[in-house]
Amino acid sequence: MKKTLGILLAVVMLLCSVSAFADVSDFDPELIKAAQEDGELIVYGSCEEPYLIAACKHFEEMFGIKVSYQRLSTGEVQAKINNENGDPSADVWFGGTNDPYNESAAAGLLMAYEAKNASHLTKPYYRDAEGYWYGIYQGILGFMVNKDELARLGLEAPKSWADLLKDEYKGLIWLSNPNTAGTAKLVINTMVQMKGHDEGIGFLVELDKNIAQYTKSGSGPSKNVGIGQCTIGIGFLHDGVYQILQGYDNIGLIIPEDGTSFEIGSTAIFEGCKHENAAKLWIEYALSPDCVELADDAGSYQFLVIDNAEMPAALAAFPELDPSKTIDYDFADAKANTSKYVADYFDALGAAADSRFKTE
Repeated sequence: MKKTLGILLAVVMLLCSVSAFADVSDFDPELIKAAQEDGELIVYGSCEEPYLIAACKHFEEMFGIKVSYQRLSTGEVQAKINNENGDPSADVWFGGTNDPYNESAAAGLLMAYEAKNASHLTKPYYRDAEGYWYGIYQGILGFMVNKDELARLGLEAPKSWADLLKDEYKGLIWLSNPNTAGTAKLVINTMVQMKGHDEGIGFLVELDKNIAQYTKSGSGPSKNVGIGQCTIGIGFLHDGVYQILQGYDNIGLIIPEDGTSFEIGSTAIFEGCKHENAAKLWIEYALSPDCVELADDAGSYQFLVIDNAEMPAALAAFPELDPSKTIDYDFADAKANTSKYVADYFDALGAAADSRFKTE
């Protein structure tokens, strides 16, 4: 209850700082009119809930379009729209790592749209070439460690992916569940791309021997590091930044020295959506400062990917988080093979795929 009230209070404070008469002159008036005729928009959000609420409420305020929203992990959204098979119960998807978007695009479940505001994206790979999804932020994959707990155990922090296989870390590591979290899918793709298929899957099977829990959400490990329930969490380092800024200064952030990759948090339109013009307007909005600059005050500290928005101020205190310290992630391979690699991973795990894999 306290957590829910805290989220609502934070969102109210954030929205109070946003003008009730936001400038919409940067958006196509014909698209705005058509979207307003749609009358409503339904959003599935896979970013953290305060950011989702703030983005949806501000869109509603700016354009006078009623917005309904639900926070679901990327895996949950992917499973839901797969089951709905072209008759989606929502119009757009907002936030969450990119691999499930690519799988959904390959399955024909996302609608292509050429967004005007995509001209502000700073790199070509921050969008799908055919317009099935667009990037709104970038996050670095790495480790979050509880420095106090490591000191109590007389252990040094891991510096690399290879270090995570050490016997001394048995039962100390948390990761997310590839069945529900795009973060874990990215980990699988990253190991395959860095090491090759067989060696990458083999590494993950060995890593499993040290994993205490696979959380439903990609941010699950980070939320348990500061309190000491998880000693080493694998996930996106901006989630660790959030925890540190909440007062958990016992958290250390580590970019693996043997290489790592990154997420592109994305947004997309569902094929067959009921409010197509409102969905298109959402994409333009999501690629504008009006939306992405809400992230900072909403506790989402990812690197922004458009050239006309200001980075979250909080990132200045973490210069070690350098997006250039990542591999050249192969998005085409991920789009074509993520589902196969996840299946190969579970096949290789066999009976080890047990109750540690949380779905709630």
